[in-house]
Amino acid sequence: MGVKGLQQFVDHICPAVKVWVDLKEMAEQYRCSHPGRSPVVIVDTLACLRYWYTSGAWVHGGQWREYLESLKSFVRAFSATSIELVFVFDGVIEEKKRDEWIKRRLRNNREIATIFQYIKATACQPGRDMFFIPSGLATFTCFALKSLGLNVMVSLKEADYEIASYARLNDGMAILSQDTDFLIYDTVPYLSISNLSLEKLTTVMYSRENLCHALRLQMMDLPLLACLLGNDIVSESVVGRLKSRCLAEYSLGGPNARQRKEMVAAVACYISRVDHSHSGLKEVKRNLQLHSGESLLEKGVECYLMPGQSSPWLPLNRISPATPQCEMPLHSDLKILQFAREKHFKAESSMVYKILSTGEVDCSNTLEDDMDPDLPGQAIVYRSARQSVYGILLAAESYAQPNSATSCRTIKEWFVYPGNLLQQPDLVPALPPELPGGIPDLQTLWLAEGSVVEELRYRTFLACFGIQDYIEEFQHLKDPTVAAVCCLLAYITLQVSTLSLEDLNAYLAQMLCIQDKSADQLSQIQVPRVDSRAVHLASLFIRGLAMLISINSACGFPFKMVDLMPWEVFDGKLFHTKYLQSHSGSTMEDLLEKNDVMVHKFQKLKDLINTVCAGKNRIIQSQPRPLVPGRGMSDFHGRGSHHTSQGAHFSHRPWYQGQHPQPRWTNSAQRGRRPQVRPGFCHRRPL
Repeated sequence: MGVKGLQQFVDHICPAVKVWVDLKEMAEQYRCSHPGRSPVVIVDTLACLRYWYTSGAWVHGGQWREYLESLKSFVRAFSATSIELVFVFDGVIEEKKRDEWIKRRLRNNREIATIFQYIKATACQPGRDMFFIPSGLATFTCFALKSLGLNVMVSLKEADYEIASYARLNDGMAILSQDTDFLIYDTVPYLSISNLSLEKLTTVMYSRENLCHALRLQMMDLPLLACLLGNDIVSESVVGRLKSRCLAEYSLGGPNARQRKEMVAAVACYISRVDHSHSGLKEVKRNLQLHSGESLLEKGVECYLMPGQSSPWLPLNRISPATPQCEMPLHSDLKILQFAREKHFKAESSMVYKILSTGEVDCSNTLEDDMDPDLPGQAIVYRSARQSVYGILLAAESYAQPNSATSCRTIKEWFVYPGNLLQQPDLVPALPPELPGGIPDLQTLWLAEGSVVEELRYRTFLACFGIQDYIEEFQHLKDPTVAAVCCLLAYITLQVSTLSLEDLNAYLAQMLCIQDKSADQLSQIQVPRVDSRAVHLASLFIRGLAMLISINSACGFPFKMVDLMPWEVFDGKLFHTKYLQSHSGSTMEDLLEKNDVMVHKFQKLKDLINTVCAGKNRIIQSQPRPLVPGRGMSDFHGRGSHHTSQGAHFSHRPWYQGQHPQPRWTNSAQRGRRPQVRPGFCHRRPL
């Protein structure tokens, strides 16, 4: 979440809250006070991604082998002092946080647009001040840490809460994060990732005791302080007027700059004057002009309470529950639900449990160019595959008439794409792929054993991409990683009509050339210029790898997850150079670095993808693009972009071929609104 203004207050007004600590000494003190126990640091992974991604190149789609080495270095530093690490990932977005999530996604859209404007103007990567983490970084960090044998968990509710709760209940040594909410929770010490020196193993500890002493508050007052300052539950619009009043009373006649810095102290002073009881909270609610029966303020205070904790600000019978409350699941088989829940918690699955339990999925921003009319957003490209996943997972829950349009179950999707203002979720039909004999039940796909089931899983996996008729051809590819990537590339080529032969050549060449290159060798690659279209295509591919993971999970793991990881098949700078070479007319031999073995493999894989596409009436055309710095791709075709400031008229895009729901715009004022998918509208987009 994050408390508005608290970090600035700690950094600039109240430095006593920041205490430098030596983690080696801290670990020794822990061992002395906890005989026989190892010190454990619980890591808020999403807060650490920027710290871990140390590569200077970030715009090309991710330097994945370099990133893996960075994670290894991080783990080694703690292992050297026998400090254990537990990594927690955010697994859900609770409804009370959705509004704030949407605001951040729309803000990220503007940041990404600025990045692409810079690339088109300069043909260079922007500076670190415009840094945007590579698409899919959180997803693949989860699997990277698991591959290193580390303890990884994915939350079943708000991650901050589960981190604080787990640390307290398991008597952890500390929490490592960069989130002021951990100053509010009454849990173990909170350490700063941004101040961490990996070489010295020192960092800043944010002291709750010192914060309370400076503000003349008690620990039990901190949740109310967080709510009145504003957080992801109690918005600035709700508390803004009261904050201004507190500040006016606290800093009469003071300069505005000084007042802003003293906002935290001003609100704390107000809290200290209120009766510390539920009656006192009612007075605060009256000052906020909150009239709802189930107060937002009470919910905000409660969200900071660990299991079993209580607060004087809440009624006596209001004690934080020890376990999260779940909504009515979409799937009725409790054994299947429990299996999916365990896979989710152990970070062995992606998206599947959320579909079965809540029927709602989401995806954050992707580094893709909304102003390029020739390339769709990844959310649109992979929608057909997602629908197949939904259909497989909910096949047993469909209505009695499977051939009727009313039989379609729908999933709520919160996905970022051009024109989507995220005012409400898209209702996307669950459409099972076509398989002889119908869709196998999840008991068979997930729990049965034997060679027949293994082939069924593989065929179902291919069916999600609409290429199940080519199972023998893909099975002949002995390398499972290569087979999975070729499946993905065939799907992308079928879905994106503007994908050219040069694009496909670049994808295939980099996949083959990366196999024998170390992280150090990849880091030495120099990219002569940055092309905005190549950046978009790289992110599209990485999101595709994440889609492979979801489909693999839904189909009972026909592939090992380690075979689907980006550090096995992708490097951003390598792809970018292959893209530039391919569109500059380089020969196949030059693309494959004059390696005859790779040339042979390249031709074989290219022939397979061409065969699959030809079977779907998709002929891949050569379309080399001029690589002119400082110009958008639309300029090369003598036409302007059809994109508006709020969205894009999808029917004017070359890749739009009636495959996606048509936006029903009737006048110019409606442009920028999202195309709506009607519930139960079972339209399968042709491959």
